[in-house]
This record gives sequence, C-alpha cells and structure tokens, in this order.
Amino acid sequence: MRFTKRTIGLAATLALGLTGIGATAAQAADGGPATHAPSALVLTIANGTNPNTATVERAVTLRCSPAVGGDHPDAYQACAELGAVGGDFAELSTNSPHGICPMIWMPVTVSAQGVWNGQRISYSHTYANECVMKTNNAYVFSF
Repeated sequence: MRFTKRTIGLAATLALGLTGIGATAAQAADGGPATHAPSALVLTIANGTNPNTATVERAVTLRCSPAVGGDHPDAYQACAELGAVGGDFAELSTNSPHGICPMIWMPVTVSAQGVWNGQRISYSHTYANECVMKTNNAYVFSF
C-alpha cells in the first residue's frame, strides 16, 4: 500500500504527540532535568525527486532516546551512526560512494522527520538511484 509523504508525516506527528516525545524531557529521580533529551524519528524512502510528492515505498520509526527502539531493523546501529555525527543527517550523505553503482537515473529520496536530542529535525536528500543511497548510508536508511 502506497502512502504519500504527507500521510506519513501526519501519522508521525500524531504518534509523537500521543506518546509525549515532543513534550518536555522527563525529570530525573532527583527532580532535575533528565540527562537525555528525546530522540524519535520517522524515516522514509520514496521514489522521485520531490520529497512532498514522491511515492513513499518504505517507512520506519527509530527511537534513540530515552531508550533505543522503534521498528527500524537495526535500531542500535542506526542510533550509533546518528550519534557519531551528532544527528546531522547531511554528514551521513557524503556523496562519495564506497562502492560501484550503475549510472542510471531512478531517483530515490530519503527523509527524516521528528526530534533529535529535543530539537526538531526535518531532512530530505535525493540520490540518483537506490544503489547510491545504500553506499552512502550504512544503517540509518537500511530498511
């Protein structure tokens, strides 16, 4: 079943609001602020170049804080990869492939919407094809 990105975004917004992820960070046992701000994202892979109109083929949730979870198949590695770049998705997309890919134009757009360390995240990037996407992202967009 295909969904538009707006439908996925609305579902993500509702899920974050209902679970309280978008709310203020939890309090620690001593009453002070918690040491980790929430980190929860909806990640999508879509066919096309425009993130607003591309056809979403796959979507997962990834929660890194306060506990690792979601339905990402390798949540621990994806969270570690994001943590290594401080949640900066642009750092994941180095545009220097670590493999050989065919030069076929079949654009794939990845996106991330949600919260990273308490800060709102809205990211999208278009790759020439799925092979290029996979060689530039080890875990985060591997689903």
